[in-house]
Amino acid sequence: MSKVCVAVKLTLKAESRDAFDAAVKPGLATAEGEPGTLMYAYHHDGANENVVWFYEVYADQASFQAHMSTEAFKSFSASLAPMLDGAPEFSFLAPKGGKGI
Repeated sequence: MSKVCVAVKLTLKAESRDAFDAAVKPGLATAEGEPGTLMYAYHHDGANENVVWFYEVYADQASFQAHMSTEAFKSFSASLAPMLDGAPEFSFLAPKGGKGI
């Protein structure tokens, strides 16, 4: 299975989650049009209101690289950066099976 999955944990500055939720919408819309991006989901953490997650599934490594290298992604990331309290934490996953994968 050549799919690439990524879980990204972002810690937000206090009181910025509503603004972050609004700022995420254009990036979600852009991901819809990326053919190799199979899933691009945004989540609130259930235990910490200042933590949000992205769960991403790509057809392959090239699709992940294509997503990360677009001007749209670079602009999207720059727009979110002022609301972050620290660097994003990336976990790269190698799916081995299961429903939806």
